[in-house]
Amino acid sequence: MQADGQKGVDGGLLPDANGRDGDPSGQKESDGKWQKPRISRKSLMKCCLVKWIIASAAPQGSNSTDSDLELSMVRHQPEGLEQLQAQTKFTRKELQSLYRGFKNECPSGLVDEETFKSIYSQFFPQGDATTYAHFLFNAFDMDRSGSIRFEDFVIGLSVLLRGSVTEKLRWAFNLYDINKDGYITKEEMLAIMKSIYDMMGRYTFPSVKDDAAFEHVEKFFQKMDRNRDGVVTIEEFIETCQKDENIMSSMQLFENVI
Repeated sequence: MQADGQKGVDGGLLPDANGRDGDPSGQKESDGKWQKPRISRKSLMKCCLVKWIIASAAPQGSNSTDSDLELSMVRHQPEGLEQLQAQTKFTRKELQSLYRGFKNECPSGLVDEETFKSIYSQFFPQGDATTYAHFLFNAFDMDRSGSIRFEDFVIGLSVLLRGSVTEKLRWAFNLYDINKDGYITKEEMLAIMKSIYDMMGRYTFPSVKDDAAFEHVEKFFQKMDRNRDGVVTIEEFIETCQKDENIMSSMQLFENVI
């Protein structure tokens, strides 16, 4: 087992830049004064996108005619509720709540990249979330239209939060495959890793070394690139991930930075 200070470079799918697990509710000094909680796996174990959208949802108890995805005021009309329920692992009530929040934040029925950047800046004020939000937005924006529909939004969230291991790994591969050519290069992996470290900011504990992202990518490719051709295919990616405990445990971090 690795020492706490070395967890940031374990070859996992996402960097555990936070070191040991801590008390997510924060810590108190001896005089009882409240301190800003350190960022740890536990304290980040929330989906930022869900928190953002639920916070904007209308109060429960709305008129029943409002609960079946009201469509009249939006430019983009989403799929019917029953169809979305069949396509995702969310319940009817969850979809209703998600749509209320989505509609309040994005009256047009579409979310753009600037909104993503704003969301992650709010949840990670200690760092620079701009680049990571850009990459994440592109992973959701499958048709490269520059905007994300509610259907794509909840289908992606369903995979990330409740999908099978293989489904999550396929989504992860899509995130790292920045140019969507079907391969992950070292440069692409490094760009994603650096964006996550930048977003985590200076409050990570223990502090992150400047070359931590590079070291992480080197270990990742040593495990993944079986034929040493300089790229990782989706088959190499899924097969290696499923056989590696470090990588599988780091899958939980998707819920920390999504």
